[in-house]
Amino acid sequence: MSQSNVLFATNRNTSREDLFSRAEAISADLSRRAAELDREGRPPLAEIVKLKNSGLLNALHAPETGGGGLDWVDGLKLTRILARGESSIGQLLGYHYVNSQYVYWAFDEARARVLGNETVARNLYWGAAVNPRDPGLVLTRRGGGYVLNGSKSFSTAAHVSDYINANASLDGEVVGFAVPTSRPGYTANDDWDNFGQRLSDSGSVEFHDFPVYEEDFVDAPHAAPPVLATFNTPLIQLVFVNFYLGTAEGALQAAIDYVRSTTRPWVTSGVERAADDPYILERIGEFTAALKASVALADSAAAAVQASLARGHHVSERERGEAAAEAYAAKVHATHVSLDITSRVFELTGARSTAERHRFDRFWRNVRTHTLHDPVFYKAKEVGEFVLNDRVPEVSLYS
Repeated sequence: MSQSNVLFATNRNTSREDLFSRAEAISADLSRRAAELDREGRPPLAEIVKLKNSGLLNALHAPETGGGGLDWVDGLKLTRILARGESSIGQLLGYHYVNSQYVYWAFDEARARVLGNETVARNLYWGAAVNPRDPGLVLTRRGGGYVLNGSKSFSTAAHVSDYINANASLDGEVVGFAVPTSRPGYTANDDWDNFGQRLSDSGSVEFHDFPVYEEDFVDAPHAAPPVLATFNTPLIQLVFVNFYLGTAEGALQAAIDYVRSTTRPWVTSGVERAADDPYILERIGEFTAALKASVALADSAAAAVQASLARGHHVSERERGEAAAEAYAAKVHATHVSLDITSRVFELTGARSTAERHRFDRFWRNVRTHTLHDPVFYKAKEVGEFVLNDRVPEVSLYS
């Protein structure tokens, strides 16, 4: 059961300016503590509480429910801001946005309204257990409902989730549903030991006779999902894009701060300050230009997906596919840029910056760990298929 299943005072109808200001403040605080947090690698229970109390979890919900009313362009920017301070927290915020908004696309209107209102009123954090390459979960009928059994090897936000989207096998078919983790039979394990994204709380979860009811199921489980319900994939890919870029922005800023305060000029540089070294200046200029280009591409892709999503149930498969191709192009670029910058900032800071106490390697470790989530060359192939052969990406949980 989630240890964060408690009630919080909701920041109702918070303005856009307030939400961005709070995100910047939380990010700055995370940045100051990031090395220690990374070293400890514990589930970020306190950090999720801060997000709840800030109103950031409800930023994308409608104002009439008490939410912030922001669109996806802004939501993804908030994800990027949080990732500058600590990459895993940016990931967790973005994942929550996709998982909590998915109910509006996949459930019938009445059930979606109930879940949305409850989410805002109780500041619920939403996770998921849906990895299609790790099926693991089986539903069986029992009495007037169902029980869920099995395990998932990875489940981001395993400890901190209040609600999760999940899928399981039922009578030979895969069905989707949304359930609270407070029900008996849910266990989150402390076995996430990867070298990056150490605060993403991505260990395994187990379900032991976990109760599931008819009202938990996604509408029409045996039918093909409506186009609207498939937007979770391009949007989660844009979450990846933005927390990769936020991580790279954080790495570059940490390097700049270190150069200003600590780095010594090279003996043959002819300058008295490292900040005047022409090679350091050149690299900072190149890294900055690359990041600005990738951020612009990310924001453009977010606007394209937002425009298609705004068509609601009128959106076509073609429109979804065109928007997805924009998102995947941003994913390809952000992956290369973030890996390059997070590994090369040491060229600015020098040998002493590799001391363990700084843990500047965390930026690269975080990006390297998550960019293996699904191979970027397959995203490049999907973009190539669209540009060369006019084939929109095939709908799946990866594309």
